[in-house]
Amino acid sequence: MAFGSAIERSVARPLMRLVTMGGAPIMQQLHLEERLLRRTSDNWCIVNDGAAPPTIVMGVSGKVSELVEIQPVLQDRVPVIRRFSGGGTVIVDQGTVFVTFICNKTAVAGLQPFPRDIMTWTGQLYGKVFRGNGEFHLRENDYAFSHRKFGGNAQSITKDRWVHHTSFLWDYDVKNMSYLKNPQRAPEYRQARNHTDFLCRMSEYMSSRSDFTEGITAALGDHFTVQHTELETALSDDHEFAPSTKLLSPQDLQDIISSKESPTVERVQGWPRS
Repeated sequence: MAFGSAIERSVARPLMRLVTMGGAPIMQQLHLEERLLRRTSDNWCIVNDGAAPPTIVMGVSGKVSELVEIQPVLQDRVPVIRRFSGGGTVIVDQGTVFVTFICNKTAVAGLQPFPRDIMTWTGQLYGKVFRGNGEFHLRENDYAFSHRKFGGNAQSITKDRWVHHTSFLWDYDVKNMSYLKNPQRAPEYRQARNHTDFLCRMSEYMSSRSDFTEGITAALGDHFTVQHTELETALSDDHEFAPSTKLLSPQDLQDIISSKESPTVERVQGWPRS
């Protein structure tokens, strides 16, 4: 199903504010996205090219003991963040390109604010971005070239708005992947492959990161009037907003090692104590 008719696109396109960042810390990005989702009424596209230091980012309901190699993470002091959205666990760094869409539920004609519908629309949009660059597919909840994943997705849907964010592997450090366990629940097309056999790099298929960003802008133009917006405009002194994305402390991780067999601890794991 293709969303948005040619007539609708030519008559009136909603505004999409495009914010580009270079190397913003992933915690700052996630806090910004959650605030834009919950405290604004505009449509936003956030592009962040790289993040430092290498950081593990988990979905809101992920179990640390099942997804993260905790001892090496503690030894190497790798930050672990639990974000506000669902989805799986990733490790991000300077080789990761992040793209996030934050939209009103009426922003895309014919799009219902449900996970599969949003995935289908983004798959169509990225199909245009990657046209002529490899064999692009939306496979289950992932973006892949042929049968190898290069983009992982997560979503959060509220009453009137939704966010869909993606971490794209422009490049990755094989060593960093060793901090992650193979998930117990994996997409069928993974076929029990390890991380290095399952993943691929975008840089093998596109010539530059700037081509990718330009492709996103062009594809969004089929649905929106795209307006480049300075980061300072997106940021605000909203001191009352309390983001739910949190950094897990070393003590949180130690507690999980000590008590991971306890269902009660698993239920509340990872949230810093107040």
